[in-house]
Amino acid sequence: MQCPSEGESSSSGSPSTTTSSRGDTDLDGEEKICAVCGDRATGYHFHVMTCEGCKGFFRRSVIKGVQFTCHFTRSCTITKAKRRQCQACRYQKCLDAGMRKDMIMSEQALRLRRALRQQKQHPEQTPTEEPSQETGLTAEQEQLIEILTEAHKKHFDSSFAQFIHYQPPVRLYIHSPRSRSPQDPAVPPLCPFSPQDHLESYPEEVLPDVFSLLPLFADLSTFMIQEVIQFAKAIPSFRSLPIDDQISLLKGATLEICQIRGNIIFNEETNAWNCGQHCYTIQDGALTGFQQIYLEPLLKFHISLKKLRLHEAEYVLLQALVLFYPDHVNVTQRDEIDRIQEQIALTLKNYIDQRHPLPEGRFLYAKLLLLLTELRTLKVENMRQILRIQHTQDLTSMTPLLSEIIS
Repeated sequence: MQCPSEGESSSSGSPSTTTSSRGDTDLDGEEKICAVCGDRATGYHFHVMTCEGCKGFFRRSVIKGVQFTCHFTRSCTITKAKRRQCQACRYQKCLDAGMRKDMIMSEQALRLRRALRQQKQHPEQTPTEEPSQETGLTAEQEQLIEILTEAHKKHFDSSFAQFIHYQPPVRLYIHSPRSRSPQDPAVPPLCPFSPQDHLESYPEEVLPDVFSLLPLFADLSTFMIQEVIQFAKAIPSFRSLPIDDQISLLKGATLEICQIRGNIIFNEETNAWNCGQHCYTIQDGALTGFQQIYLEPLLKFHISLKKLRLHEAEYVLLQALVLFYPDHVNVTQRDEIDRIQEQIALTLKNYIDQRHPLPEGRFLYAKLLLLLTELRTLKVENMRQILRIQHTQDLTSMTPLLSEIIS
């Protein structure tokens, strides 16, 4: 159950938040009670089930930094009727109940959260307001970038020097009523074809003699997935989550992170991915078994993302933003994951505002959000294509890790 964000209306409209923010009763019909004053609670706020009044009181007290004083013995009874009589004891009871000051967001962060959620709900809309300019990154944001960058550098080998154990391509010979021997010079040679070409468009008797890149794809996918897993494990906030949540986040994000990393090695002049000594194009993807319905949008996505000229820190933050996605069905620590994602999103926004001055940085953050929406659509089609290949090839035995990710 996702808890509503602090400072936001309980009627957010998001299916994942409606249950908790509606807050009158639990699923079993039991009424929710504020842990501070006993009033009817509206959901979890700052990590504790509270009413709107205590939520607002705690937030204002922390933001203003007010030092309250109890005029009695610091043991005042806090109820719905008496909660206004002693602010000191009410504030202390908020802390004793477990309300967390570190979960309180600034007004600027709240505005960013609202914009981010609106962009998720309406990805087709282009923001009409110009991004606000920040003076710089906070120490906490600088530390976040440092942690993520270190994890990325340690577990992303752009030279693919460690990718040494792979199977060679397998020669395929097409058998037809008019098949010839492999040595027959009349057999059409292997030749490149345009992205618009389809292997299915060839008559069976003139299908080109091709190499199957499926074994290589299997090993390459396993190699990249392993690197993504190690990247995630190197992030302290990821390791602190329950193991089931870690698995859910990895299953939901690994394929997308692989694409973001693929954009780092994408050559926009040749429209190819340079994996060390090897170079691959979408034509190779077609020979592997992927269809143009996936390959053409994939190429368009990489060209669009590459044109944004992202810095290494932005690529890293983008990977983390995809990793900490709180809307996966099976996650249990939805509030914490949501908080981490917002911290990453705000850091990315501030970094862009600082390092990409206008007009270069105009709507760059909004463009990234739109591309992330497109990337999620690509992931769905990618999984469908992999499952399709599995039905025709022995892909499961070749890539058990990939099969686990898409399960």
